[in-house]
Amino acid sequence: MADKLEFELVSPAGLVLSRAVDMVVVPGAEGDMGILASHAPAITAVRPGTVAVMDEGAVTDRYFVAGGVAEVTAERCTVLAEEAIELDEIDRALTERQAADSREDLATASDEAERARAALNLAVAEAKLEAVDTQIY
Repeated sequence: MADKLEFELVSPAGLVLSRAVDMVVVPGAEGDMGILASHAPAITAVRPGTVAVMDEGAVTDRYFVAGGVAEVTAERCTVLAEEAIELDEIDRALTERQAADSREDLATASDEAERARAALNLAVAEAKLEAVDTQIY
């Protein structure tokens, strides 16, 4: 099992995935991170994007995460996500409506806190749509 990495994806709803994998790609704040067993220890912010789980030479699972934190050790990668949803479960029409609503909220925000909240919601919705459209992993 030395060639495997223990991977856990956790959201506020609970444990999403937990198993040994060959590799996981995490959308880190500085760019996508490919993480294998024996990776150097790291802690990084996670930006909205796709977590891809790879095993036996193929992508086995894809999850959209709305941000969070990843902790990496030589044996384990844990992603604590603000939201995690399988890419196949994303409702494109609903996400497009959320993006439109967020654009409207941004345009009509009355203070900086409302603007920041609307901008964050818009960024997440747009990242979710990009993840569904591209599925690069």
